[in-house]
Amino acid sequence: MKGEGKIIMKSKMKWVGLVGLVLSAFSLFVHFLLARFSEEGISEYYQSSITIFSWRPVFENADLARNSPSYRRLWGPVRTLESLHPESNPRGHYDEPSLQSNGYIFVRIQGGFHEIRNSISDVVVISRLLNATLVIPEIQSTTSSKGISTEFKSFAYLYNEDQFMAALTKDIKVVKTLPKDLKGARRKKAIPSFRVPHSASPYFYLHKVLPVLNKHSVVELVISGGGCLQAILPPDLEEYQRLRCRVAFHALRFRQEVQELTTKILHRLRAPGRPFIGFDPGMTRDALAFYGCAELFQDVHTELIQHKRAWMIKRGVVKGKLSINSMEQRLKGSCPLMPEEVGILLRAYGYPSDTIIYVAGGEVFGGQRILTPLHAMFENVVDRTSLSAGWELNRIYGREVNLVGGYSTKTPPTVVKEKKLEEWKNAGPRPRPLPPPPARPKYPHNIEGWWGWVAESDNEPENTVMELRTNAHKLLWEAIDYMVCVEADVFIPGFEHDGKGHPNFASLVMGHRLYQSAASKTFRPDRKLVAKLLEQNHKHLYRANKTWLTSVRRHLRGSLIDGVKEAFKKSKPLSFLSHTVPECSCVRHDLPEIARNASATSNQSQVDAPLRVVHRCPAWMDGKISLTSKDKEVEEDLDEDLSSSSGFFRHSSGNHETEVGEINKEEAHLDDPEDLEGADK
Repeated sequence: MKGEGKIIMKSKMKWVGLVGLVLSAFSLFVHFLLARFSEEGISEYYQSSITIFSWRPVFENADLARNSPSYRRLWGPVRTLESLHPESNPRGHYDEPSLQSNGYIFVRIQGGFHEIRNSISDVVVISRLLNATLVIPEIQSTTSSKGISTEFKSFAYLYNEDQFMAALTKDIKVVKTLPKDLKGARRKKAIPSFRVPHSASPYFYLHKVLPVLNKHSVVELVISGGGCLQAILPPDLEEYQRLRCRVAFHALRFRQEVQELTTKILHRLRAPGRPFIGFDPGMTRDALAFYGCAELFQDVHTELIQHKRAWMIKRGVVKGKLSINSMEQRLKGSCPLMPEEVGILLRAYGYPSDTIIYVAGGEVFGGQRILTPLHAMFENVVDRTSLSAGWELNRIYGREVNLVGGYSTKTPPTVVKEKKLEEWKNAGPRPRPLPPPPARPKYPHNIEGWWGWVAESDNEPENTVMELRTNAHKLLWEAIDYMVCVEADVFIPGFEHDGKGHPNFASLVMGHRLYQSAASKTFRPDRKLVAKLLEQNHKHLYRANKTWLTSVRRHLRGSLIDGVKEAFKKSKPLSFLSHTVPECSCVRHDLPEIARNASATSNQSQVDAPLRVVHRCPAWMDGKISLTSKDKEVEEDLDEDLSSSSGFFRHSSGNHETEVGEINKEEAHLDDPEDLEGADK
């Protein structure tokens, strides 16, 4: 019996050991599984449950009532632009794409966000013009060689391919790749290629590209600098302008992950229940160098800008002197408005210190130091990083390979002593100089940073793989900023030109806002006049008097309309997407209201005449009038009753008031009759 008990005990121990081994193997399997998918799995579950981001809104002033005169003045629509509505559908006979095309157009696009967007719109128009099949464009900044995730293929890294193809089915044929035989020819570089000049004319494509396309059935277009087709087309090609609008504002949708994150950011911005301002500083190193604005910084950044300007002059991008008076450039309006100056303008207009300001743009040259004055004036200055968690941004990048950083592990080249000795022996008659010392080896850590490459060479340094990856990430950042700024209640740019003198990111935002919701407030300050106003009061910017504040308000209010007219003259000839009126807009008239309100007609004529908007909107739009004439009459009465507005640099919380700037009480309560009369503009 004892022997049997021992046998049973041993068998139980074996089973226990076997179960333990199975459990250990299972736990190891689970451990490796979690280690493999922790970033996208468990951590994502907890992070999606509780997302922590840095912005904590601070509000000291009571929220304005939506129907109050002050609210309408600061955030309300521009009345004279309310009748403009988007209308990019064909207006006459418009043939669908032919079943038999002349061949394939393969496009490689180089440049930044705004250049890519302009170029894609242009190549679609070119494909329609040449009756060609367009292959999904290849964006050079987002190819796999740039270190980005292999989950995406160039165009799909930024935009939704399926939406792009579906939206253009009635305009052109779009395919994802070339046929196999042409794809092989392209790899062998056996297909004709054109490096397209900026703003090429339709004549160039019809007489230079089309014959080659007919002969070889395929051409490759290499586009750099954005805009491969002239902005202003002949009147008989007006339908192609509307095609540009359909591409830019309907076909080009960002991929789902980017749109989802943008929706979250917008939700967090609007969660406090208050409107917000979108602000794009436009302060890039290229733009500052191109326009000669180096001396605005008066620090180490000046040397960086000058180095870039010298590089531009060497390559013919800039035609001018290296040294240029930045103060004169600023007074001419050729330099960006500094964030501090934009903050002063907004406070002068009446925006309180707790206004939410979203700072856009992939790069603010000078970093956070340049934005510090704006943070001091407004407590709720945010950007995409303060409205999203790190893991949320990482998620839109996809799974990327870890790049091995660090310094070079190669040993410096050894000095061949025999060769040096032989040269020394043959150096000539005595006394001979000492042998030359070996050249100092250059390690990457010796020339790291701007102080290294500025001193070492006149050329710009070559981008590392990590920098190329960051440039691809910047496209995603700017895509988020673009959508947020388009949806902002108010938008103000610091600068609207890039480092080549072309319209930049802010110009595209303003063009999209003009197309989508023309009446939304978009300030377009005249930098020359603003510089003059700031110089007049530069000793008392934070203690401005009533006359100066009135001048600033009058100018900003006027820029809502005058800026649109100026963009029609200056921006549109360079980039159609920066100003799509009148080709892609229509006018909606409420005839009974016009009969009762003669002022509406006079206001509308101020816009229609210079912008030449004559196309009548479809009948179904007439039923969607935002406000009745009675509501407008009530608003005008309230505007006349407006007796005070928020003071310059003045905070109020309940009944307690504190003046940050030393402003007289009678100056703090402004009663600007012109502001009141123009509040509904």
